[in-house]
Amino acid sequence: MSHKRPLIAVLSAVCVALLAGCASSGNSSRGPQEWDGLVRRPDARIDAVFVRPDAELVAFRSVLLEPVQISFAPNFDPNQGRRSLSGRLNADDLAAIKERLAGLFHETFRTELARSGYTLVDVPGPETLRVTPAIINLFIAAPGDGSVGRSRVYTTDSGQMTVVLEMRDSVTGELLARAVDGRNGRFSGQMTWTNRQTNMADAQHAITIWARALRNGMDEVNAKVAAK
Repeated sequence: MSHKRPLIAVLSAVCVALLAGCASSGNSSRGPQEWDGLVRRPDARIDAVFVRPDAELVAFRSVLLEPVQISFAPNFDPNQGRRSLSGRLNADDLAAIKERLAGLFHETFRTELARSGYTLVDVPGPETLRVTPAIINLFIAAPGDGSVGRSRVYTTDSGQMTVVLEMRDSVTGELLARAVDGRNGRFSGQMTWTNRQTNMADAQHAITIWARALRNGMDEVNAKVAAK
């Protein structure tokens, strides 16, 4: 797994710059138009999609979904505003948050991809797409466990996170596409109780959007292959 960390670090830096550029321009169609030989393609579903223009169309029937790499936002302080030492989160608590989120990510993608008949597999194959996911800049407004006896936390939103999906041919390793998308938790405009359950519900909503975008993209490519 260690060989993936430099890649994730590089992707994270580029994606932060990409999304910052889009935000400052006020137009998601602006910003970098090329990335490692991939060309940006307009997409109404997520912030930025880059595809290899000369890639041979292949009908992928399954997905080799690698474990999602997760990193918190640099300014994330899980113990901000916590006065009680007993309620403070430690490294094990943060690792547990990542583990729960990773499990939710895998299960949500499995369920959503199955809607079009795609399966998750563990080995490469000629009809298998390798997807390397990363969640970066994870910021949780109220990361506590919501245990009985702890104070309730009221926020206007649950936080934010950005996903990076890198897609390759699982046999040749050819880079086919990258997708980048940032999502905020619910925003009610009013203070509402935020806890582990609401955080996970918001996270699942965002992950479902990403999984659906991948499924729709595979459907589109497979339709083009069938029409050839």
